[in-house]
Amino acid sequence: MTDTPTKQEIQSKNDNVPGANPVEQKKNNRNDRKRNRRGDSKNLERDSDWQERVVQIRRVSKTVKGGKKMSFRAIVVVGNEKGQVGVGVGKAGDVIGAVRKGVSDGKKNLVRVPLTPNNSIPTLSLGRDGAANVLIRPAAPGTGVIAGGSIRTVLELAGIKNVLAKRLGSKTPLNNARAAMVALSQLRTHKSASRERGISLEQLYS
Repeated sequence: MTDTPTKQEIQSKNDNVPGANPVEQKKNNRNDRKRNRRGDSKNLERDSDWQERVVQIRRVSKTVKGGKKMSFRAIVVVGNEKGQVGVGVGKAGDVIGAVRKGVSDGKKNLVRVPLTPNNSIPTLSLGRDGAANVLIRPAAPGTGVIAGGSIRTVLELAGIKNVLAKRLGSKTPLNNARAAMVALSQLRTHKSASRERGISLEQLYS
C-alpha cells in the first residue's frame, strides 16, 4: 500500500519538470526552427552580392476619366558582377516604390553571360530591341568597358571588364538596355558551339 503513493508522487514530479511534457517540447522545437529560418534568410540577404543601379526615372501620366494620373517609371539594372544581369521596369506613385518594383522585375528576367578568363565575352554579338541596335565586341585585357549610357551599366553589372560596345540607332535608354540584354543572351562559348555542331574544337578553329 505504501508503494502506490510514492509512484504517483514521482510521476507528478516528472510532470512538473519543465521540458518533460512532449507537447511543450514540440512547441519549443517549432519555435527554434522558425528562429533558425529567420536567421538563415537574414544571412542570405546580407551575403548576397546583388547590386542595383537606377538608369532612369521619369514622370509619366495616364489619361483617365477624371483627368491625368501621374506616376513614376524607374529603369533598374540588377547584377552580381559574376555573369548574371537583368533589366527591370517599375511604375508606382512614388519613386521608392517604382525602384522596388523595378528591382523585383529585373531579378525575374536574369540572363547568364559566359565570361572568359580575361573578364571579356567569347565572341562578337549584335542585339536588337525596337529601333535600337547594340554591337558588343570582345577586347584585349586592359581595355576596360568602352560603352556609354545604359549599355555600360548592363555590361559592368554583368562582370565584363574588357569589352567594346557601340550603340546603333535609337538613343532610348530602355531600348538600348534591352538590346544589350538580347546581345548578351545570344553569346555562346566555343565548347558549347562545337558540342552543338558535333565537331571538335580543332575543327572549329580551323
